Amino acid sequence: MASSNSTQQEGNKPAKRKPVFTKVDQLKPGTNGHTLVAKVLSSDTVVHKPRPSSAHNLKPTVIAECLIGDDTGTIVFTARNEQVGLGKRCFVFNSASGPIMVVTVDMMKAGATVILRNAKIDMFKGSMRMAVDKWGRVEVTDPADFEVKEDNNLSLVEYELVNVVEE
Repeated sequence: MASSNSTQQEGNKPAKRKPVFTKVDQLKPGTNGHTLVAKVLSSDTVVHKPRPSSAHNLKPTVIAECLIGDDTGTIVFTARNEQVGLGKRCFVFNSASGPIMVVTVDMMKAGATVILRNAKIDMFKGSMRMAVDKWGRVEVTDPADFEVKEDNNLSLVEYELVNVVEE
């Protein structure tokens, strides 16, 4: 009986919504759920902590600050661990004979075009930083055909928290 209920629930799944793509100049502090296509302009590794040899199951911590942008502006993206993709190995398969090539890919290298899904805006020292947590996704995609507007860097705008007294 439980199996028939689960098949009915699986059959009535709602259709996935099409993503609504956001432009960089529309980003505001403290917002989340953004999906956007951006080009990586630069990538700098700021933290690289290898784990001690006694911790076999723990992966090293890697954090990179990447300047990304689209045709409306740029913002700093904080890439963590797998999102940095340093030396990530990809296998290219031939359906008949198995893997024919192993390629290493750096996801956040300069010149790459990425899709950021479910991204959020964090505040760091009074400025906006984009991040993708475990609920989001970073994907490398085909090169985009837009020129990045580099003179509108949203991460250079400083914000200050102001307490408003209601009377």
